[in-house]
Amino acid sequence: MDYDKKLMLFSGRSNPELAAKIADKLGVDLGPVTLKTFSNGEVYCRYEDSIRGADVFIIQPTCGNPETGVSANDALIELLCMIDAAVGASAHRVIAVTPWFGYSRQDKKSAPREPITARLVARMLEAAGADRVLTMDLHAGQVQGFFSVPVDHMTALMMLSQYFADLGLSDLVVVAPDAGRVKLNKKFAVKLGAELAILDKERPAQQVAEIGYVIGDVKGKTAVILDDMIDTAGTLRAAGQTVLDEGASRVFAAATHPVFSGKAYENLAASGFEQIVVTDTIPLRAGAPENIRVLSCAELLTDSIRRIFTDDSVSEVFGGENQLF
Repeated sequence: MDYDKKLMLFSGRSNPELAAKIADKLGVDLGPVTLKTFSNGEVYCRYEDSIRGADVFIIQPTCGNPETGVSANDALIELLCMIDAAVGASAHRVIAVTPWFGYSRQDKKSAPREPITARLVARMLEAAGADRVLTMDLHAGQVQGFFSVPVDHMTALMMLSQYFADLGLSDLVVVAPDAGRVKLNKKFAVKLGAELAILDKERPAQQVAEIGYVIGDVKGKTAVILDDMIDTAGTLRAAGQTVLDEGASRVFAAATHPVFSGKAYENLAASGFEQIVVTDTIPLRAGAPENIRVLSCAELLTDSIRRIFTDDSVSEVFGGENQLF
């Protein structure tokens, strides 16, 4: 019998714009699926076409989206429902494409009686029936170890480094925002041919950080602060000001995930950053400051999805250089 499996792409409500870009680059249409929230807050989904025997890719970063009316927790439950429905409809494989992996910061116990929620989310995805997970720039690479199914870990490092290389900035120094990001920033600095400096930072409580001083020389140089995400941006704003106070002539920021919660926009607008460069793993809400630049990760995810579908090597996308931690 001649039998060719088919690829089917579906989008949840957390980032339909990114899903549409991926579908366009793959040359397929987004599959029809009914998604809604009942008046009591429960999430519902139903695939409108048969998906029997197909490789089903579900594009759903677990973030909120004010435009579609879903919160981060809604997005997670919606993803679980879509996985379960696909398994129940006899899909050949179900791949969760979650470029932003929610709860990834809760990857260990920082205090007694805390949950390890990143592990919980991993178990939930597996229990729902996900055969594989495709994600980007996890807060800690060890989160992959919470899964027993394959995890394809993409990175925006090459995309971001190419952007700054194209700007042609001179006398560059890459500034790690804390000791935990030194290895990532070192790779970034090598790709740009830049020097490396480190910010001394302490975190006395969740979403609270205190910037001390800069370890390294930034005087008269163009500084780039690289992190995996920007949340409220209070720490980043303080970090940028510290670098300027230490004598840097210009300061830029870069991150993969624009979480941008709370007063993030106000902090970034009032900061001294010439540009804050992020990707579209998370959609920006309205009112973003003019110094924010968004690079699309659709090409990268499209290449990865194509390779997963055809059973080719995913690590070849980066030449094996996506193990950042």
